[in-house]
Amino acid sequence: MVKMSKKMPIQYLKGVGPKLAKIFAKIDVFTVEDLLYYFPREYEDRSKIMPIRQISIGLDKVLIIGQIDHIELKQTRNRLSIIKIIMSDNSGQIKAVFFNQPFLMNVFRPGMKILLSGRPEVDLYEGGMQIIAKDWDFETTLSIIPVYSLTDGLYPKKIRNLMFFALENYSDLIIDNFPDSLKSKHDLISKAPAVKSLHFPENFTQIEKARYRIVFEEFFIFQMGLNLNKKITAAEKGIALKIPEKLVSSFMANLPFSLTTSQKKVFDEIKIDLANDYSMNRLLQGDVGSGKTIIAVLSALIAINNGYQAAVMAPTEILANQHFEKMSKLLPGYKIRLITSASLKQSCLPVAGADLLIGTHALIEEKIKIKKLGLVIIDEQHRFGVDQRAKLSEKGYRPNILYMSATPIPRSLALILYGDLERSEIDEMPVGRIPIKTCFVSEAKRKSSYEFMKKKIKEGRQIFVVCPLVEESEVLDLKAAIDEAKLLQNIFSEYKVGLIHGRMKSQEKEKVMEEFKNNIIQLLVSTTVIEVGIDIPNASIMVIEHAERFGLSQLHQLRGRVGRGDSESYCFLMSEPKTKEAKARIKAMIDHIDGFKIAEIDLKLRGPGDFFGTKQSGLPEFKLADIIKDEKILRYARSAAEQFILEDFKNASDLWESQRKAIKSS
Repeated sequence: MVKMSKKMPIQYLKGVGPKLAKIFAKIDVFTVEDLLYYFPREYEDRSKIMPIRQISIGLDKVLIIGQIDHIELKQTRNRLSIIKIIMSDNSGQIKAVFFNQPFLMNVFRPGMKILLSGRPEVDLYEGGMQIIAKDWDFETTLSIIPVYSLTDGLYPKKIRNLMFFALENYSDLIIDNFPDSLKSKHDLISKAPAVKSLHFPENFTQIEKARYRIVFEEFFIFQMGLNLNKKITAAEKGIALKIPEKLVSSFMANLPFSLTTSQKKVFDEIKIDLANDYSMNRLLQGDVGSGKTIIAVLSALIAINNGYQAAVMAPTEILANQHFEKMSKLLPGYKIRLITSASLKQSCLPVAGADLLIGTHALIEEKIKIKKLGLVIIDEQHRFGVDQRAKLSEKGYRPNILYMSATPIPRSLALILYGDLERSEIDEMPVGRIPIKTCFVSEAKRKSSYEFMKKKIKEGRQIFVVCPLVEESEVLDLKAAIDEAKLLQNIFSEYKVGLIHGRMKSQEKEKVMEEFKNNIIQLLVSTTVIEVGIDIPNASIMVIEHAERFGLSQLHQLRGRVGRGDSESYCFLMSEPKTKEAKARIKAMIDHIDGFKIAEIDLKLRGPGDFFGTKQSGLPEFKLADIIKDEKILRYARSAAEQFILEDFKNASDLWESQRKAIKSS
């Protein structure tokens, strides 16, 4: 047999060909090596065969062995094929249904004995009970069967046969360059047996050991890369700043509030970083309203008083404007410049003499020259791409960098996304902050909620109403912000209803927000453009239309736009949740106010890929590891990687480099 390289297209594997190769491409399997590492999503224990007479409606999945007594093919009006077979064993007889698999008419024969798994349900057309077939096979000696994620045109038996053939003939493509010393120390089996056991295990203990081997390696290699990068960065000389303690103490004494214990702890950590002669690379996490901005101001104050410039980059013009207003009040006498796309169109603002630059991604424009950049602060940093973040820091020579995020990130995800950063958390709210009351409001209670809102407006309070879309969609039956604003203006006719969304021009948005701040507008209808950073202390009610359409962390961010004043605040989740997941999100919002707890639930419900509402490009693509299910292994692998680097830096670097090259060439 001709030796196959790891890059050899899968179409040349016996039994595949060009047509099936296109189908494999849909599941990102392009080479034979890709196939070998396409692991099962679950396993079917075929030792648990159920007699037909014991099958009942309500069971999620059943497994039976029986003889085919009858077989027939039916076509629906939309040309969908339905194959129905009657199966029997010693205990009884049952109907099984296969959808859109007409080729089975050439496979099945009366008298043939097969093994079948599926879900029992009521036959709405002919009455009685039937099994909706999920998988089938001829009788086999295997007691544990791998179950793979499939796509149209790829069937369970086909992928199992191809996998078996690939493992038998091309297992030399499974490269194991993990040092024997590490395998011995961490009780790891070799890689090739692990891969084979994951596809065709003899027992569940074998699966557990094999899975641990692959998951540990994926986490270990990734964490080793992060830690090596962290060490290399730390070894490079950066900007060491002197801490003007008297100035800082005087500044803090003149604030109209006192820092919380958590804020003081975080600021102490940042001061140590700034004073060191390596570049600070720190992530500051804090729940909505926990007081991250004042930490940013204090950090900027230190940089400025060392003769350097500081820059703050925010994801939206609204937030950049808000930072500019707030920081200008906190730092009178300093030269502060606002840089946004709108301001750049008017003129190229001088930045050479500025102490503090505040702006959007416009800060990274080539025309913006920052001669002595000592501190970069990136707010809501996950909303910027890696390249955008890097471009701002590259405007100076290894400046100190502080990343800030009000999106609480579970520890397991933080270890993956930000394992190369130092991390600080503000884990308490300012004294006197009144918890927001969160209520679920069904359509039946909408009218009474409007009456409550009118009462609060009469008391002088203001209201946010958030809609998921700008204009009505025919695909998704959602309330659009434009139509909602018109409707609410009729209902709240004695008050002014405003509208703000992402498609408006900067000047229009600024005008609306100014009117809302000054209570000229009492009720503001918006899209999620107000999700981050908007601070209106007088707003005491947040209404979220179609709350079931938002992720949990996004709902929590929106809720945080209220509750910033001294009055009791409310969040109304207007929703008619249909799915189990939607109901779980609503319940989590009502039961919890802690952002980190909500983030953990959100991660479990949606998975890491969709945690931020869109696919997060910063996440590594593990073949098997799951940062939720395998968090314990992740933590252990991180610790093991750190220890390996500490004990044997050269071999650790060599191993990382070989893995990096292997990934790049695959």
